[in-house]
Amino acid sequence: MRAGALLAVAGAVHARTNRRLLRRPLAAPPRCDEQVTVCVPARDEERTVGLLLGDLRRQVGVPRLRVLVLDDDSTDATAARARAGGAQVTSSHGPPAPGWLGKPAACHRLAELAREGRTPDVLVFVDADVRLAPHAVAASVELLRRHRLALVSPWPTQLAGSVAERLVQPLQQWSWLTTLPLRVAEFSRRPSLAAANGQLLVVDAAAYAGVGGHGAVAAEVVEDVALARALRRAGHRTAPADGSTLARCRMYDGAREVRDGYGKSLWTAFGSPAGSAAVLALLGLTQVLPAVAALAGSGRTRAWGLLGWAAGADSRATAARTAGTPGWPDSVAQPVSVLVLAALTVHSHRGHRRGALTWKGRQLP
Repeated sequence: MRAGALLAVAGAVHARTNRRLLRRPLAAPPRCDEQVTVCVPARDEERTVGLLLGDLRRQVGVPRLRVLVLDDDSTDATAARARAGGAQVTSSHGPPAPGWLGKPAACHRLAELAREGRTPDVLVFVDADVRLAPHAVAASVELLRRHRLALVSPWPTQLAGSVAERLVQPLQQWSWLTTLPLRVAEFSRRPSLAAANGQLLVVDAAAYAGVGGHGAVAAEVVEDVALARALRRAGHRTAPADGSTLARCRMYDGAREVRDGYGKSLWTAFGSPAGSAAVLALLGLTQVLPAVAALAGSGRTRAWGLLGWAAGADSRATAARTAGTPGWPDSVAQPVSVLVLAALTVHSHRGHRRGALTWKGRQLP
């Protein structure tokens, strides 16, 4: 019990330290005179793509901005909404080629289109369900250049409506705030220290092409982190950043989408079933067991449990302040969040073994 509580305290201290070290965008970035191409992969996104394109039309400080949308074999009016939004739209029909998953294939095609005509200096990959502030693109490119990065990932605020979303979504940012030594990771080339969110990725076009772009991560379910790792292996620097003032996204809507969305990727998130078991055991020791001890223990056991639970809640609250999401009462429910994550991870591994994982109507490996 003591070990778990002390590790939770260390995580809380580390999260507070990382909050101070996290790279942040300028509220009023300078004019960006580089050729910037925004790439939007979209599959069945008729409800959201028009809103994103409206945000992109309102971008300031990026006069050489080009917007490309790939309609990835949608069954709805995604392409029509994108054209109405003023984007250059290309449609892809049928499943991706063998050896490719849908999103890497769509991003790869978009990057190819971007190189036709006006060769971009910077590529911005953004999901269709993201909403952007008017200075988001200019501020993101400024971050990339100011810190001499090949890839920067401004982490959008994760909007959550249902209980399931509020329990699970904040764990994304919490996980790397509590465990990743940000400044060390930024200057290290170790692939294992990469953190990225494909909802909004800003990449130096030359570095991207040099590693093969999304072709280097064609079969990766978690293609955003895989791309950051490919860049690191080539000697480039990558980093997450605070994107709470630049972008927001409701990634999933309701418990079913949370289950299916995380089901498609958690089986690969920790490397292997053994890796998943090790990570979940550590999370249980530091985030769940202290709460159990605080509620059911007595004497010193209860005291250590209260300390560990409070530390876990503090690290969760730090992540919430960083992301601009609710900290109360969500942070106190951190042990429940971890239990839900464990259940989702088990569900994902079972689905992978059975070959039963799908996303947006496509079979996953």
